[in-house]
Amino acid sequence: MALLEVRDLEVAYGPIKAIKGISFEVNEGEVVSLIGANGAGKTTTMHAVSCLLPKLSGHVSFAGDDITSVPAHKLVGMGMAHVPEGRRIFQELTVFDNLQMGYYTKKDKEKFKEKLEEMYSYFPILSERANQIAGTLSGGEQQMLAMSRALMSDPKLLLLDEPSMGLSPLYVNTIFDMIKKVNEMGTTILLVEQNANKALAISDRAYVLEIGKITKTGTGAELLADDSIKEAYLGG
Repeated sequence: MALLEVRDLEVAYGPIKAIKGISFEVNEGEVVSLIGANGAGKTTTMHAVSCLLPKLSGHVSFAGDDITSVPAHKLVGMGMAHVPEGRRIFQELTVFDNLQMGYYTKKDKEKFKEKLEEMYSYFPILSERANQIAGTLSGGEQQMLAMSRALMSDPKLLLLDEPSMGLSPLYVNTIFDMIKKVNEMGTTILLVEQNANKALAISDRAYVLEIGKITKTGTGAELLADDSIKEAYLGG
C-alpha cells in the first residue's frame, strides 16, 4: 500500500482549474519528484496534498487514512511535514526557537535533545547559529533551518517545495546531499524542484506535470535519459 495516494485531484482558483484530475502515489521509503515548468501546478499540488488549499474534487490518503478534508495543522501529528517554497521560517525567533517549534507535537523532552543533536549533526552551522535570529541567516542557512524544523517532528513523509531555489551551487549540493541522507535514514520524500537534473538524479520515480496534468512518469533514471525531458527540462 502506498504511503501517500492521490486520486483524481482537482484544484481551482475561482473559475480557473489549476489541477485537472491528477493521480499519483508515493511508496514508503521512496524519493518521488514532481517536475515541470513554472505554472504547471507543482506547488498547488503540494498545497492541496497538505490541505493548505481546498480541493475541488478527488481524494488523498496518507498511511491508510483519508486526509482529503483533514485540517492542515493536524497532519504534522499524523506524520506529514511540509517545507514550503520560500522556507517560511519564523524570522524573528532564534534558530533554536525555530527548531523547538518544529517539535511542538511531541512530548518527550529527552527525545527533543536527541532530535536537536541529530539536526545539528546534519547541519553543524545551525549549532553555531543556535542563538542567532533566524531572519539574519543566509538563504542557504535558512533552507537548512526550514528542513531541520520539519524533521524535528520525525515525519514519515517530508514534502519539499523548491528547496534549492535561490541558493548558490555549494548550498544546492549541500541540500541535495541532505535530502539523500534523510531518505536513507528512513523518511519518505515528495519533492518539487526546478532543478530537474538534481531532482531526477536522486529520485526513485518522478511525474511530469504540464498545465495541471500529469503527462509522463517513470524512474528518475528513465526520465533523465528521455530525449523529450532533456529538451524541455534538462537543458538539451
